[in-house]
Amino acid sequence: MQDVMGDPGAHNGAAWDKYVQEGNEWSRPVTADDVERARAGDWSVALIGHQPVDRSWLPTDLNGKDVLCLASGGGQQGPILAAAGARVTVFDNSPGQLGQDQLVAARDGLELRTVLGDMRDLSAFGNATFDVVFHPVSNLFVPDLAAVWRECFRVLRPGGTLLAGFLNPDVYLFDHEAIDERGELIVVHKLPYSDVTQYSAEERAAKFGPDAALEYSHTLTDQIAGQMAAGFVLTGFTEAPHQSNASAPYMSHYFATLAVKPG
Repeated sequence: MQDVMGDPGAHNGAAWDKYVQEGNEWSRPVTADDVERARAGDWSVALIGHQPVDRSWLPTDLNGKDVLCLASGGGQQGPILAAAGARVTVFDNSPGQLGQDQLVAARDGLELRTVLGDMRDLSAFGNATFDVVFHPVSNLFVPDLAAVWRECFRVLRPGGTLLAGFLNPDVYLFDHEAIDERGELIVVHKLPYSDVTQYSAEERAAKFGPDAALEYSHTLTDQIAGQMAAGFVLTGFTEAPHQSNASAPYMSHYFATLAVKPG
C-alpha cells in the first residue's frame, strides 16, 4: 500500500488525475456557450458548491486584472474569468485538472496560463503579482493551512483580495457511508479529522478506494484566524448547504470568506 504520509500533495494530484478520467463534477469544463456569454458580460463563478459568487466580491471591471485561480483546475472558474477579461493563471497540483483548463482555452481562443504545483508553495510567482486570488473549496486536501494563507498574502498586491471557500469542519463528524447509503447522521469522528490518522492504509483503501484523495478537516481558527494571522482583513462571509447531502437540512456545509490585503 502506498505510503502517503510524506507527500499527500503528490498523492492527491494523482487522485485528481483519476477523477478527471472518471468525469468528476469538478472536472467538467464549461461549455463554449458559457464562454461566449462571459465574453458578453453574462457570467458567474462558484466558490462554494454551486452557489454563484456575489459579484461585489470581485472587481467591477476584470479587464487587465491579474487573477490567480488557486487549486482551481478543472476548466470551470478560470476560463470564465478569462473570458470576462481577466489575465488568469490557474494553479493546481493535478496535470489532469489543468488539462481541462487548457482544453477550454484552446477550444475557445482564451489566453490563460496554467502552472503545476502545491497550493502551499507559490514560489513560482513573485511578490505582489496578483490582484485577486480565487480559491474554491480545496484546502481540505492539504494537512496544514498556514503556508497557504501566507503565500496568498505574499503574491497579492496591496489592496488585492482573497476569495476563499472551505468546508464546515462539522461535516467530518459523520459516518459518510451511513449518510450516502442510508441517509443517516451518525457521529463517529472526533475533530479535527484526517484520513491519514483516522484510518490505516488498508482501512482507507477498503472505505474509499486505494487511489482516493486524502482529506483533512481544519478548525475555523485555522481557516479564519489563520487568514488574519497572515495579515488579511476579512470583509465578507457567506455559507451554503450541500443540496444532495442528508445533513443539508441541519447545517451549512460550505463557508466562504472575502479578505483584503491592506494597502
